[in-house]
Amino acid sequence: MDVNSRVLNEVHKGLVMGMESISVVSSKVEDQAFKQVLDEQYKQYGNILDRVNKELECSRTQGQDTSAPEKAMGWASIQLNTIMDKSNSHIADMLITGTTMGIIKGRKLLNQNSELKHEVKQALDDFVKEQEHQVEKLKEWL
Repeated sequence: MDVNSRVLNEVHKGLVMGMESISVVSSKVEDQAFKQVLDEQYKQYGNILDRVNKELECSRTQGQDTSAPEKAMGWASIQLNTIMDKSNSHIADMLITGTTMGIIKGRKLLNQNSELKHEVKQALDDFVKEQEHQVEKLKEWL
């Protein structure tokens, strides 16, 4: 797998994981304004995922999702972390933590892969910038 496909695959995994996490926590949110923020984040991730999937298709590569154990661990972590506290602040804190890990991984991919095709680099950069934007929006709910 070439570097462009490898990076696209990592972005694909990050987007799918983020969207799955948003879906799980969104079901626990009762505040409609906060739910709207989460819905917008989900939509923006979906838009970037469409672009990434088109690039993967062009390179004749299929995006890989996170493994079943990783999905189960993520779901279980959210369930355990929201048993006692389903407040907007706590959920925003959880999402900020996960999103920050994605930002770090994305910045490393950008910094360590200068030879990426323009479209791949742009998709990765857009994903990182969207995550940074979402962290700022989520901070309002802490």
